[in-house]
Amino acid sequence: MQDTSGVHVWLVLGKAFQALAAHAHKSLKLSETGLGDSEFRVLEVLLHKGPLPVNTIGPKVWLTPGSISVAVDRLEKKALVKRKNTGDRRVRLVELTAKGRALITKTFREHAAAMEKAAGVLSKEERLMLLRLLKKLGKGGDGDS
Repeated sequence: MQDTSGVHVWLVLGKAFQALAAHAHKSLKLSETGLGDSEFRVLEVLLHKGPLPVNTIGPKVWLTPGSISVAVDRLEKKALVKRKNTGDRRVRLVELTAKGRALITKTFREHAAAMEKAAGVLSKEERLMLLRLLKKLGKGGDGDS
């Protein structure tokens, strides 16, 4: 009989995550781009969300306030992002430079293709079901999506 215990669900989910994470890491070729994982995440969120305040980026990419500042500093030194003043002296936006946009566009396109290949073992219906179930599990089983 199939083990359906919470512990088994956790283990299978963890193994699936590790397998996908390995595909993601391989596809990113971070050493070739000169990016670290946190730098990639910052560039990716700026690509998809546009310029953002530093304190908004951190939670979106799972970085603490100190870590996000260091990541942005590194990206700025590489000329991949720039800080921009706003009308509010307390808020500075971070935005991609042309060099940063070119790098993250190419890197993300390759990453998306690799992740599509990894997820290719699932049909569209299976993906929809998996997404629905993972959202349900992530919200503590309350059933909301």
